Amino acid sequence: MALYKSDITKFIEELRERKPDLESSQREGRSLLWDRQQDPEFSRQARQAKVRQTPYVYYQNVD
Repeated sequence: MALYKSDITKFIEELRERKPDLESSQREGRSLLWDRQQDPEFSRQARQAKVRQTPYVYYQNVD
């Protein structure tokens, strides 16, 4: 008895056969944008430099 495979599953399996390094290149690309080390000193300075926003931003100059 053959198991059913959807078209998407077949496509992904064929893609992985054609490009065996696909997953590693995807992980490398992800690491460029998302897997970064956080600098605690920079985070502290950014929190201290924040300017407090007034509750009604659009009406602050109305007298």
